[in-house]
Amino acid sequence: MQTAISKLTKKYQATVPEAVRRKLDLKAGDIIAFEIDKDIIKLKKASPIDIEFTNALVPTLSEWYSQNDEEAYSDL
Repeated sequence: MQTAISKLTKKYQATVPEAVRRKLDLKAGDIIAFEIDKDIIKLKKASPIDIEFTNALVPTLSEWYSQNDEEAYSDL
């Protein structure tokens, strides 16, 4: 098993290590998905079905989007 690490910035952003980019064949602009199962998180290249599912959810989340939310959570 190989391990790769990356450091979070102040904005909670991280660079995907080269070994991971190669393994997943990631290119700039690709979408990645995080599969969450208790305390295990898996990163994968998002498939078209992942993207379609996520896009289908967006309209149902409008109650969570407002200017107040943007101001309250913009620094996360």
